[in-house]
Amino acid sequence: MTSVNVKLNNGITIPALGLGTWQSPKGAVEAAVEYALTEGGYRHIDCALVYKNEEEVGRGIAKAIASGKVKREDFFVTTKVFPAYASKVEESLKESLKNLQLDYVDLLLIHWPVGLNPNGNDPLFPTRPDGSRDIDESYTVIGEWRQFEKLYKEQRDKVRAIGVSNFSVPYLENLLKEAEIVPAVNQVENHPLLPQLEIVEYCKEKGIVVEAYSPFGSTGGPLFSNAVVAELAEKYNTTPSSILVSWHLSNGRVVLPKTTTPARIVANSKVVDLSKEDSEKLNQVHVTEGKKRYAAPAWGVDLGFPDWDASGKRKTN
Repeated sequence: MTSVNVKLNNGITIPALGLGTWQSPKGAVEAAVEYALTEGGYRHIDCALVYKNEEEVGRGIAKAIASGKVKREDFFVTTKVFPAYASKVEESLKESLKNLQLDYVDLLLIHWPVGLNPNGNDPLFPTRPDGSRDIDESYTVIGEWRQFEKLYKEQRDKVRAIGVSNFSVPYLENLLKEAEIVPAVNQVENHPLLPQLEIVEYCKEKGIVVEAYSPFGSTGGPLFSNAVVAELAEKYNTTPSSILVSWHLSNGRVVLPKTTTPARIVANSKVVDLSKEDSEKLNQVHVTEGKKRYAAPAWGVDLGFPDWDASGKRKTN
C-alpha cells in the first residue's frame, strides 16, 4: 500500500491514492469504503452528490471510525457540486455533509463547468421539452467559483481546500484571469488512451494538482487488456491495475481507482517502481492506438476539449 502524499497549493496534503465511488452500486459501496479505510490502508475517499450513494459512503465512513482503526483526521474526503447546484454551492455542501455524516470535507470541487436550471423538472438532471439539458444561460464559471472562494474564506472548518473537475485548458485560463484563489486540483479523466498532456502540463505550471478518475478506462477496466499494460504487468509480475495506478503515481498525479471488491481494493493499492522507459511506453499508447474518452456527457456547451464536442461526440476537425 502506498503512503505517498501530494502537497496542495494551500499547504495541506492529499493522499495520492484514493478510492473512487462513481458508479459504485448501492448495497456495495458502504462495505467497500469501510474495508478500504480499515483493512485496505486507504486514506482518501472520493465521492459526489450526483453519484447518489453518499449516504452509503457516509455509513461506511462511520463504521470505519467506530471500529477504532481510523480517526476522521486520518483520512481525506472529497465531494463535488453538480451543475444543478451551481447557483447554490453552500446548499450542495450542506447536503453532502449531511449524507456523509461529516462536519467537514477536505476538498470541494466544481464537478463540471456548466450550470443547469436550479428550478427545473429534476433536482439533478433538468431537461427542456425537447429532451436536451436545461442549461442555465446565466451561468458563469467565475460566478460559481466566487461561491467556492467565499466558502473557503468564511467556513474553513467545513472546507479545507477547493478545486475543479473536468476543466480544459481554455476554461482554466479564463478562470484564472479572475479567480482570487487558484484551484488546488483539477480532477479529469486520465489514462493511457486519454493522458490529456496539455492539461497536465498547464496544471503543473500553475501549481494545480491533477487527479485522475477512470484510470482503468471505464466500468469493467477496458485498459486491463491493453497490450502494453498487459506486457508491463507480466514484466513486473503484478496486475494491470497496479501498472496503471503506478503510472499515475510515478508522474505525480493523484489517482482514484474504483472498485467495491475487497481483493481488488488491495490489488489496486499495490504500487511498483516503473522505469522511465516503461512509463514513457504508457505515455505513447494514445499515439499508436488513438485517443478514447469514456466520460463525455452531451452538455450542450463546448467545454474546450479538443477531442469532444457539445453533443458528447468526438470532434471531426
